[in-house]
Amino acid sequence: MAIYKDGDKWRAVYRFTDWTGERKQTQKRGFKTKREAQAWEREQLNKAKADIDMTFESFIELYRTDLGARIKENTWETKDSIIDKKLIPYFGKKRMSEIQPKDVICWQNEMINHRDENGEPFSPVYLKTLHNQLSAIFNHAVKFYELSQNPAAKVGNMGKAKNKEKEFWTKEEYLKFADEMMDKPISFYAFEMLYWTGIRLGELLALTPGDFDFDKKTVSITKSYQRLKGRDVITTPKTEKSNRVIDLPDFLCEEIQEFINSLYGIRANDRLFMITKSYLHHEMDRGSQAPG
Repeated sequence: MAIYKDGDKWRAVYRFTDWTGERKQTQKRGFKTKREAQAWEREQLNKAKADIDMTFESFIELYRTDLGARIKENTWETKDSIIDKKLIPYFGKKRMSEIQPKDVICWQNEMINHRDENGEPFSPVYLKTLHNQLSAIFNHAVKFYELSQNPAAKVGNMGKAKNKEKEFWTKEEYLKFADEMMDKPISFYAFEMLYWTGIRLGELLALTPGDFDFDKKTVSITKSYQRLKGRDVITTPKTEKSNRVIDLPDFLCEEIQEFINSLYGIRANDRLFMITKSYLHHEMDRGSQAPG
């Protein structure tokens, strides 16, 4: 490692051997003082040694590297948002070995007392999600990097696991809603699949003609659709048990066959429902608010 004067700034160069035995080099420019460059240099050494004296922000880099290939992209999108917006701003510069339960309590209080521009707090379910992510990071440090304790686990959770009990449409209520959707075939057929099979939105939007076996009157659920950073992404379903084959009633088989036949040139692996989750939410509002 070395520190160099770089004009009126300072530059730190760090050389290391990666896990494959290859020698590599990283550097950072633009430090205002030599002390800042040396601090960065020490932090790189801590990370290379997996020294738990590193900062929370530096540990997050290891955490992402360790788990990045094991977790779905859409799941990481949620994790990254929480980490970048709710955890690093508070814990980022603190050293992992120095974060105490009292620090977690102060952070919890900030999250509980937060209000958005409309004066609304975070939901209890979201608060629990925030805490679970923080605790997962510390658990990783305890399990693999010899952190002595998980301060988030010691404090205990905040929020709660579920919101109020969900309400479901009766058959009569749904049929009334379906009548409102008849003016837009893609909306009608989408909600028919959702209501009569109970599949998730992402599973619906990933469906292709090849997923249907009209002789056996079934549909196979093997994938889920997400829109991530402007890209269409097809992943495996939410859980392993989500891979399943669902029986279809006769009328639904006829409806979906009719819908597929109306789509000119569609192939076996093309998506049936070229719409978005937000479109379906908008349509649900439209149908639910119709008079009568």
